[in-house]
Amino acid sequence: MLGFLTARQSGLDDPLRMRRAESTRRVLSLTLDPDRDVDRIHGNGINTIDIEAVEGRYMLSGGADGVIVIYDLENYSGKLQYTCKAVCTVGRSSRHVHKFSVETVQWYPFDTGMFVSSSFDKTMKVWDTETLKPAEVFQFEGNVYSHHLSPIARKHSLVAVGTNNPKIQLCDLKSGSRIHVLQGHRAEVLSVRWSPRYEHILATASADSKVNVWDVRRASGSLFTLDQHNGEKSKASAEAVNTAHNGRVNGLCFTSDGLYLLTTGTDDRMRLWNSASGENTLVNYGKVCNESRKKLQFAVSRGCSPDFVFVPCGSSVAVYALHTGELVTMLRGHYNNVDCCEFHQDHQELYSGGKDSNILAWVPVLRTADVEDELGCEASVGPHGHTGHPS
Repeated sequence: MLGFLTARQSGLDDPLRMRRAESTRRVLSLTLDPDRDVDRIHGNGINTIDIEAVEGRYMLSGGADGVIVIYDLENYSGKLQYTCKAVCTVGRSSRHVHKFSVETVQWYPFDTGMFVSSSFDKTMKVWDTETLKPAEVFQFEGNVYSHHLSPIARKHSLVAVGTNNPKIQLCDLKSGSRIHVLQGHRAEVLSVRWSPRYEHILATASADSKVNVWDVRRASGSLFTLDQHNGEKSKASAEAVNTAHNGRVNGLCFTSDGLYLLTTGTDDRMRLWNSASGENTLVNYGKVCNESRKKLQFAVSRGCSPDFVFVPCGSSVAVYALHTGELVTMLRGHYNNVDCCEFHQDHQELYSGGKDSNILAWVPVLRTADVEDELGCEASVGPHGHTGHPS
């Protein structure tokens, strides 16, 4: 660490190099925080969590009980041990509460005054954070598995919505109406994600084993469909369509720079794709356990070198090196299956929610004093403060 600081101070290194090195060290040392609890509000499993990007202070959670909770993650107690308090709740007693399981919650990317939730009660609600009342309610014909707002869009205010209808719905927050439908899947759409690099690029994953990438400005179908074989199917294969997985595709996540797209499927595989060309990079992550019939919320680190992927795997969270596929560690602490995890990029922390109704905080181990450097300093300074010379 001192070497990085000296190199940065003298101008030998880019400051970003030290930041990446320390971020990587922190992620590699993640452990369950014994001093931090998160208020236990949900009566059933937690399906989805989201941390707002404006301050990095507030976290949303949505549960199988239909309840939505907002937590304050900051510690103002002045004590080491503290609880992340629930500052407000849309509970069962509220007339605006979702009737069935909440599948996705997401903050509006540019302002914490608004968030969006979607549910198996066939609705997507746009909430005013101050009043905890819906400013808009979108009704759909079937269960809503996933929705997503673009983290970067300035030219549109579209929410992509995946339901048990194969058609992807695009809803406009400004007009409050459904303005467009994307057709290309043959089964329910389990996950949708906008690119963090190009505001009109959208990826969608379906139970038909396909992942489509769209430019929503185009009226004529998807840009391409991801093919796990990169166009080199064996002659014995009779498949006529490109498939990303050999099972339901229930998870999508772009890397923070938008250059790569990760997908997970019920074939117990995770794949890394070049998001511009659609090429399968063929990184082998081994068996990635995935029995979820619904959307799987996993996360990718940001600002590390290399970056890491955090994937719910049974009652643990598996941590993989993004580009090598190496299983780095398993984070164990939940008593039941983990359904979602979210990376806090400001502090290199991870939050995970599970069927045990708990949200757990995984934090970096604090750096201990560098013993070697201390010994080195003592050796170089004599008993009277003079610099000593080796004999």
